Amino acid sequence: MPAAPPSPEAGTARTSVTQRAIAQIKAMIADGTLRAGQRLPTEREFAVQLGLSRSSMREATRALTSLGVLEARHGAGVYVTGLRPSDLLETFGVVAEFSRGTALIELIQVRRILEPYATSIAAARITPEQLAEVHTHLERIGEGTSVEEMVAADLDFHQAIVSAAGNSALTAIVEGLSSRTFRARVWRGHKDAGVVSRLRNDHDRIYQALIQRDPEAARAAATTHILEVENWLRANIADYQ
Repeated sequence: MPAAPPSPEAGTARTSVTQRAIAQIKAMIADGTLRAGQRLPTEREFAVQLGLSRSSMREATRALTSLGVLEARHGAGVYVTGLRPSDLLETFGVVAEFSRGTALIELIQVRRILEPYATSIAAARITPEQLAEVHTHLERIGEGTSVEEMVAADLDFHQAIVSAAGNSALTAIVEGLSSRTFRARVWRGHKDAGVVSRLRNDHDRIYQALIQRDPEAARAAATTHILEVENWLRANIADYQ
């Protein structure tokens, strides 16, 4: 006789045990029992220590690895990551890649709140070296002939500015709100409509505000730019349902 398939109740119980395992490991990291960069005990040892099955421990480890909390190093074991915002928010970008319709508009609205703020901070803090880097990316945007070139330069331009704000958590969140695929469609749409100069001018205004070390002008220029993108999306929302 073939073995009976596992019941839904068994699957729920297994999930519940895994969730408890995840909670226990997270609590150990939160209270300092496990520290950033520390190697975890072996799967067998850790399962015994926490009173769990090895399968539940394995599932919990996989889940926390996908979240950027743990890191599996081939042949060396499992470690707690550096727990930097960039580690923990790495999967955040998936939301931007897969959002459609109203959800995508809402993400852009969140970006419209955060990125102008980051740009205003950058205007006050940016170093000459960082400003030179931003200018390099601005030139690439102006000289780009293909959508791919302009999108790559666009991403680098904004990332350099947000990084200059000096807040790693803010940098990780803003980067997570950015979808390369969506940016490509924005640039392609503007190029096909013969209005790509709007985006290029937006970037130039942001850069000029940075040169002037004017936080309010930087905030306004970044807001105007993101509104251009948001308005374009609203006009083409049928393609994003």
